Amino acid sequence: MTEYGRGQEGSEPWHPQDPYHGDGGWEGQQAHTGHQAAYGGQPQHYPQAPQQQYGDWDTGQQGDYGKSPQQYQQQYDPNQGYDQQNQGYDQQQYPAQQHQQYTQQQYDNSGWGTGTQVPYPDPSDPYGQQAVAYGTGQQPDPYATPDAYPPPEPPSRRQAEPEVQQTDWDPGPDEGEHAFFAGGGGDDEDEVDDEGGRGDRRGRGGKKPKKRRSGCACLVVLLVFGGGLGTVGYFGYQFYQNRFVSAPDYTGDGTADKVAITIPSGANGAQMGRLLKAAGVVKSVDAFVAAFAHNDESGKIQAGSYLLNKEMSAESAVALMLDPKSQDNLIVREGERNTTVYAEIDERLKLSKGTTAKVAKQKYKDLGLPDWALGHPNLKDPLEGFLYPSAYAVSEGGKPEAVLKDMVGRATEKYEDLGLEKKAEGLGLDGPWQLLTVASLAQAEGTSHDDFRKMAEVVYNRLKPGNPQTYGSLEFDSTYNYVKNQSKIDLTIAELKQYNNPYNTYYVKGLPPGPIDNPGEEAIKGALNPTHDGWYYFISLDGKTSKFTKTLAEHDKLVQEFNASRKKG
Repeated sequence: MTEYGRGQEGSEPWHPQDPYHGDGGWEGQQAHTGHQAAYGGQPQHYPQAPQQQYGDWDTGQQGDYGKSPQQYQQQYDPNQGYDQQNQGYDQQQYPAQQHQQYTQQQYDNSGWGTGTQVPYPDPSDPYGQQAVAYGTGQQPDPYATPDAYPPPEPPSRRQAEPEVQQTDWDPGPDEGEHAFFAGGGGDDEDEVDDEGGRGDRRGRGGKKPKKRRSGCACLVVLLVFGGGLGTVGYFGYQFYQNRFVSAPDYTGDGTADKVAITIPSGANGAQMGRLLKAAGVVKSVDAFVAAFAHNDESGKIQAGSYLLNKEMSAESAVALMLDPKSQDNLIVREGERNTTVYAEIDERLKLSKGTTAKVAKQKYKDLGLPDWALGHPNLKDPLEGFLYPSAYAVSEGGKPEAVLKDMVGRATEKYEDLGLEKKAEGLGLDGPWQLLTVASLAQAEGTSHDDFRKMAEVVYNRLKPGNPQTYGSLEFDSTYNYVKNQSKIDLTIAELKQYNNPYNTYYVKGLPPGPIDNPGEEAIKGALNPTHDGWYYFISLDGKTSKFTKTLAEHDKLVQEFNASRKKG
């Protein structure tokens, strides 16, 4: 820092041109009344603050002090020392630390305000050890000696000058805009200048050199803008393709090459389209979805296996899937026994006979049966009643375990939806297993959907131990036929009552050990909601409809009619 009156050997008098000099600065008034009186006749040395902080004496422009020499001359009162309005000197005339020490430790208010001459400390005592009466007379003045200011630092150890205050706010390189946006140069900013090099650039003005524009920042900006433009372009292209360009599609009914497609349960149009495209049936998913959406009957496409041609138009593929001829599914029919289903699975999977039945017997516990379907004794087949009637995709190369698991899972889901476990107790049954068994009996003996509720009532009425008609015996021919794996209608009473088997309801009272077939939904609903008309007997005269009676006599009359019709035929 450059200071007035400081040399290498100590303090020197201020230059006469300095505005604070006693005789020349303020026309001699201050030297005789205020300046020398207050300071004991000694010229005072003041360090010069950065040049921009002082006013321009030539133009009268006010700096940090805020007053020109003429203003000081008008406000100064020789009888009162210094301007009372300024309270001695404006506190901003001095650097903060020196002014605080000068005003608070050196002077008493009475020394400033009365104009009384105050003796100044002896210059030979530079550290102010001699007590001087200065207002209170207790504080020495360290400014009175030539050694009050330390000698200037060598150029290599000088501190940087205070940063010149700007009139306009500048956020700086770290708080405002980044150097990348500040208009700074690029790599050339790090070059050494002609005068002071890099370090000198920091020293002049106290500012840090502007940061180099970061190559990483440029790359990030480019990636962000490039990614945004790419995203907009992609979605714009997709919008154009969806609105104005038709999806790729084949034409016609396809080639002679056939392919089996398995549609899973719950698949929508897009999922079907992906399966067909992967198999080479359609050219694009979008084409199939469009054809699927425009066909009013497409909702009838069910889960299962379909035999389709390769390279078909999407419209032709949808139409063929709606044609029953294209369906290549294994159909489990209502009332069908497991033995028949096992044989069909073996045939579809190209397995030897008995393979699926053996898997069912050995692995039935691993196929997804609910807890209430396990642990029942004397069962002919633990999976009976759980190969739910529906269409299943079964094609060569599959595994019987997977097919059986699909069937059991569908049955379990349906039984839960229908509420077998919750409603069984209200019907006087021991649980859902017995309810499923009643439904299988109604399915086996009924000849139409209208029969199931009445048939279920017949079962419930005969199961009552004290009923006056059968006294707790079911006496269903279907249970005997299940054990024998047959479907005969010409059975004698002697034959039926002599066969000892838990499933023979002519020989054993009550329900059989388990279901005797796979009942459909209507039969299950009939078992859940039977009629209450008092039916005990039934017979079908034409094989299509059943007639129900309440007494044995009424039943015997219908039996005679049936026998007579058979003789005529």
